[in-house]
This record gives sequence, C-alpha cells and structure tokens, in this order.
Amino acid sequence: MSAGPYAGISLALLAATAYSVGLIQEKRALGRMPALDLRRVPHVIGSLLAEPAWLAGFALMLFGLACQIIVLTFEPVSVVQPVLASGVALVLVLSRLVLRERLGAVELCCVGAMAVCVVLLAASTGGTGAGAGHYANPGWMAAVMIPSVVIGLLVGTSPLRGGFRRRRGPATGVCFGIGTGLLYGVAALAIKALSGILVDNRGAASIAAGIVSSPYLYVLAGCSAAAMLLYQVALQSCRASIVVPVSNVTGSVYFIIAGTWLFHEHLPAGPGKLALRLAAIAVAGFVLITLSRQVTGEATGEAGAGPATVPGYLADPRRR
Repeated sequence: MSAGPYAGISLALLAATAYSVGLIQEKRALGRMPALDLRRVPHVIGSLLAEPAWLAGFALMLFGLACQIIVLTFEPVSVVQPVLASGVALVLVLSRLVLRERLGAVELCCVGAMAVCVVLLAASTGGTGAGAGHYANPGWMAAVMIPSVVIGLLVGTSPLRGGFRRRRGPATGVCFGIGTGLLYGVAALAIKALSGILVDNRGAASIAAGIVSSPYLYVLAGCSAAAMLLYQVALQSCRASIVVPVSNVTGSVYFIIAGTWLFHEHLPAGPGKLALRLAAIAVAGFVLITLSRQVTGEATGEAGAGPATVPGYLADPRRR
C-alpha cells in the first residue's frame, strides 16, 4: 500500500482529531452519569452502552483507531505517533471551548509547539531509510507485551486498591494515566502488527480472515477494553488535564521506542531529514512531559476542575 508524502500525516491528524473529539464527548457524558464502580464491571458496561452521548464519543474514538491502523501500513511509528500525540493539544483546546476549563499560558504554548511538531514531521517525510515496518518476531512481541500489560494493570488499578482520601491528590490521576498509557501502548503495538495484514492481503474477505485469525486482534481487544474501563473511571473521578497528558506521554514514548525496535524501522538516512524527525519527536515528548508536570504541580487544590463524580471506594477507604 502506498500513499503520497503527506497523506500519512493527514490521516494521522484525522485519527488524532476523531479520537480527541470522541474523548471530550465521553467526558461530557460521564459528567451526567452516576459514579462508575469497577467492582461491578457488567453494570458499568451496561451504563455506558445505555448512554447515547457516550456511545457517540466511543464511535468517534473507534473511527480514530481505524484511521491509525491504516496509516501505520505506510508510515513508520516515528512519524505517526508524534502526530497522534498532538491530540493532547486538541484536547486542551476543546476542554477550554466545550468543557469551559481554563487554559493557561503554558498550555497555549504547548498547543503552538504541537503545531510546530506536525510541520517538522511533514518536512521530514520521504527519502531513503524511512519506510514503515510491518513484521515483528512473535517471541519478542510476547516478551515485551506481557510484562507491560502486567505492570499497566498493577499501576492502573492501584487507586482502586489503595486508600485515597476525599481530596484526590495528583497521585490518583497519575496512576490511572501511567496504567492506561501502558495498556494503550500495548494495544498500539497490536494495531501496528495488524496493519501488516492489510499489506499482505487483497480483498475484504482475505483481510477479514487474516485479522480474525491473528492473536493481535485479541490482544488489542483485551488491552483496549481494560484501558477503556480504567479510563472512564479516571475521567469521571480525576481531572482530564492530569489523566490525558500522563496517559499520552506514557503510551507515546512506549510505542515509539518499542514499536521502532520491534518492527525494525529506521529513521531517515539523510542528515537534514533525520534532524527534523528527531526534533519533532523531541518537541512532542517535551510538550507531553511539560503538560504532565504542569498539571501534577497545580493539582493540589484541583483548581478549575469543577465538580467530579467520585466512586465511594476512591473517596473513602472505609466504604470498601
């Protein structure tokens, strides 16, 4: 599968936009719903599926994931993931416009920096040694994925097991962010592996058979389901400005490092394009880390967060 030099960046931007708009729509819907209790998973799933506004946001996020699978067939991870990370900037803008959350000077600067990041990536495309990889050793994939899933689940569920007081410090949101980031990172590796099926097969029936028979489909489904449930509780009980940046920086860094290595991808060979690509990755990482540190530093009083719906087992350890 081939595409023009900027088609991959455009499709990745579409994926990031759809995912971010869906995330904001889910956040709005969760604010109107009763507190979610992950000790009653069937009830949580039923509550989410019964909320049309949440389903609309979820459909947009699925569309974003479908675009991500397609773009990974012809663009390397080092191009796609920084563009997807630009969705954090869009989430901040939409939080200000839709959720009426305050956007400070640091956040505004980060939005501009993400725009610069996309421009740098566009300038770095093309040339030799910059192609997308499609195949990874299954043994190495398992060796990377399994410990990552275990760590992600342990960290992401730690707020559900630990005793957090009614005033939620940043630790709760950070734990949710790191855990879901690792789970979504593993899901992204599975998406990358599935993208190879689109390259090898022709015709809808052949592609569908290849996807259904691939173990990566079920890795993607399991990790996405676990991360999604944790993410819903995190969005409902913590500030989105904490959970989203921490989750994104964890997942983005994990996917860039693990994906580039596992799929044997190479950075551009030319020194000019290589410098632009590395600069774009550095800008994206710097922005995400800055946002993560910014929100954890200001979260002591939860200023500007508005009322949050907090499950009883998070608000008061005695009610467990």
